[in-house]
Amino acid sequence: MSSTLYPLVLWAQRKDVLYITVDLEDTENEEISLTESKLIFKAVGGVERHMYAVELEFFDEVIPQESKKSRTDRLYFFLLKKKNPGPYWSRLLKVSKKPHFLKTDFNKWRDEDDSGSDMDDELGAGGGGGDLNAMMQQMGGMAGMGGMGGMAGMGGMAGMGGMGMGGAGGAPPDLGGDDEDDSDDEEMPDLEKGD
Repeated sequence: MSSTLYPLVLWAQRKDVLYITVDLEDTENEEISLTESKLIFKAVGGVERHMYAVELEFFDEVIPQESKKSRTDRLYFFLLKKKNPGPYWSRLLKVSKKPHFLKTDFNKWRDEDDSGSDMDDELGAGGGGGDLNAMMQQMGGMAGMGGMGGMAGMGGMAGMGGMGMGGAGGAPPDLGGDDEDDSDDEEMPDLEKGD
């Protein structure tokens, strides 16, 4: 084993908790330490059996005694209780420069001004964020609207009851795709000058 590598770390927050996920498969010899100001994670893992380590010095303090952790074959989940609940932290770490291994966990993220109740305090693969597509299906079958990227799979918004962007009964908007020439891509004639 040569140099130490960084595992992928995902994070999200609520007013009173932090969600941290360490993504590293086939681990052994784990060492995990949580204090009020820091999470330290070390393990041998991955296909090539490298040493992975990360030390996260938090922007503010957490309460280790009220925090939880769980693990799957590939992921380590941490639900850390903030010592001072209230406004969202401006960042996870004390240092302002974001390290390359730290990413936002959009599956668990929720905006601070979201007026809904807290999703849950559960740990695990689906804990803390819910699945937007599943939630949208339960609300009436509009799956794919999460980032508007799934609109093409909805048949050009056909399920919107005549609310397509092309006007009532109009053709659905072009949502991108291949750049092949279409028969309706012909040049428009010049406008004629009126008298």
